[in-house]
Amino acid sequence: MALTSTLQLTLLRHQREIQEALQQAVMKARNTAIRSGAAELQAFYDQIQYHLGWVDANFSPVTSNPGKLLRPTLLLLAYQASGAWGMTNSDAGYLHRALPAAAAVELTHNFTLIHDDIEDGDAERRHRSTLWKLWGIPQAINTGDGLFALARLTLWGVLDEGVEGTIAARLGAVLDEACLVLSEGQYLDISFEERRDISVAAYVDMISRKTAALMACAAQMGAMLGTKDEETIERLRSVGHALGVAFQVRDDLLGVWATTAELGKTPAGDVYRRKKSLPFLHALEHAKADDQRYLRGVYQQETEITSEQVEEVLAIFARSQTKAYCCTFLAEQCRLATEALEKVPRMGNPVALRAISDMQTLIHFVEEASKE
Repeated sequence: MALTSTLQLTLLRHQREIQEALQQAVMKARNTAIRSGAAELQAFYDQIQYHLGWVDANFSPVTSNPGKLLRPTLLLLAYQASGAWGMTNSDAGYLHRALPAAAAVELTHNFTLIHDDIEDGDAERRHRSTLWKLWGIPQAINTGDGLFALARLTLWGVLDEGVEGTIAARLGAVLDEACLVLSEGQYLDISFEERRDISVAAYVDMISRKTAALMACAAQMGAMLGTKDEETIERLRSVGHALGVAFQVRDDLLGVWATTAELGKTPAGDVYRRKKSLPFLHALEHAKADDQRYLRGVYQQETEITSEQVEEVLAIFARSQTKAYCCTFLAEQCRLATEALEKVPRMGNPVALRAISDMQTLIHFVEEASKE
């Protein structure tokens, strides 16, 4: 499933500014450390740059692969959609007000990825070795912690862009709360690996914390930088939350039913990994008793799952109408996101209207997975 040209345009619209803000944040911290005489810290910042995709394992510059930059893009779109503090008609550099927050959100996201890779034992990310695989778990944990601290330090840059101290403090509190909630979600996700009593409702609660929390935070922070209207801020936060849940369910669908041609993923890859994602949990609740026993047996066996077993699991998913349920659930989250977005007051300026259109493009892209 290739990105549409419209979606690519949306994701690329602010990529340069976001990348520059990220590089400025990392280089500022790096140069401060080196100027203080701690030249041996160079490798610490090189590891950060490696994880962000700026250098290779030998710390030589490479063509950057920043990923989608979805969360900082969502923050900037919410900032624009909410009015951008009335600056769009008077200041060509109006984005600067929100860029430190956008960079902070992306750095926060990357700190979670480093820790997730360690906790999940993932050896590759974006077709490269993960940080812990190259430099060991202790250094990877420390680098993740460094990104977490750098994210918060970067956020305070909004003060240099003229943001009021009270708003800056609220932004910090929102980001801190999101970090706590996503850590709660990660705790639940890890605990689910050993549990046999996970319900669909418990899973939805987990992804609402682990996946949706930072998306909601990004949209909320952007809106807080764009307006003082609390109703608008809450509506945009709701867009981010529903979109975050929908993105995870989309991944769950693709993890089972995507073809290699669509995403370069192994067909039924999540079944081979025995991942307790939404399809498995729905089937476990709604399949017939014999099928439930089969699912439990396959997912609990010590030996690797065979292709024949995968085929039977997929047949159970079909008998329990699991794909239809997941598609319906995803479509409902997209409906909630669209409904919240439609209630955002239109500012009447081209920048705000385009941002709202871009956000709807993101929703439509996710929703397409429910129509496969």
